[in-house]
Amino acid sequence: MPLFLWKNVVNLKDVYEKPLLLITFSVLFLVSCGEPPAEVHLSGPTMGTTYNLKYAPTELITPSELQAEINQELININQLMSTYIQDSELSRFNQWNSTEPFPLSAQTIYVMREAKRLGDLSDGILDVTVGPLVNLWGFGPKARPDKIPSAAEIMAARQRVGLQRLEIRENSARKTHPNLYVDLSTIAKGYGVDQMADILEKHNIHDYLVEVGGEMRLSGRKSNGQPWRVAIEKPLTKERAVERIISVGNNAIATSGDYRNYYEDAGVRYSHLINPNTGAPINHNLVSVTVVAPSSMTADGLATALNVMGKEKALLLSEKYDLAVLLITKEKEGFKEYTSAMFDKLVTIH
Repeated sequence: MPLFLWKNVVNLKDVYEKPLLLITFSVLFLVSCGEPPAEVHLSGPTMGTTYNLKYAPTELITPSELQAEINQELININQLMSTYIQDSELSRFNQWNSTEPFPLSAQTIYVMREAKRLGDLSDGILDVTVGPLVNLWGFGPKARPDKIPSAAEIMAARQRVGLQRLEIRENSARKTHPNLYVDLSTIAKGYGVDQMADILEKHNIHDYLVEVGGEMRLSGRKSNGQPWRVAIEKPLTKERAVERIISVGNNAIATSGDYRNYYEDAGVRYSHLINPNTGAPINHNLVSVTVVAPSSMTADGLATALNVMGKEKALLLSEKYDLAVLLITKEKEGFKEYTSAMFDKLVTIH
């Protein structure tokens, strides 16, 4: 009998007191019951959730040394990119009410560049400047609003939103609107996964599973020679069930869904996923998107973007750019799956 270790992140609590990542990413992984796993298992708090790391034993570095290195890197990422740490590098950039360039670290610049690239690829749907709208609807640092935002309030917030207002240079970034607000939470967690994987690779560890709050990156095989298996959660609001069990090879996997992080007002459901083109929460029937890609940061951002744009546009974009994608829609008769050609080619379904 397999044991399911669920990793669901909703309204994540930052280890520094408040939530950092607000997107719901629900993925779970499997380990065997009975005999203790042969892999080394490390875990700890980070980015408002937890990380888990399993890898084949090695004599090149002790588990305590490896964990200390990983903890330090994750603390560093949080200190650079958290919007809830008031003196983080990103918070200081957001507080910089000027159109003059603001010096930034190489890591923050790197993540911003990928955010811009994914924003362009998705025709602006993935927009890391959408924070004013997220906050307006009550899914950011501020609590749920006393009343649903008015059209005028939405219009005012949209004036501060737009990737075209963010210019990235070699060692700095510049806002063309002084009050532009950048939130990297849609890809920062995935970046943390990639950094953990890079640390393992640096120490010649090539058989591993890395997970932060549901985002994963996998390489090689388990110590028993079997492939790593990942279970994708069925998008149910009040239950836990498995939709698919898959193997993804040496790749990352991220799932975005809107079926847990939402609220209702006067019988209307408001999702935490905001469409920057409308300034309002999504209202279509695409409820879960899973993306498989070499980089967890990329998979993380793409899963969010595809979920926001809806089934038809998501499928078109997936085929256009050869993305490995599994979409789940909620129909009258139940859930329905759609997969891209690359997903069918790359992923093994168990």
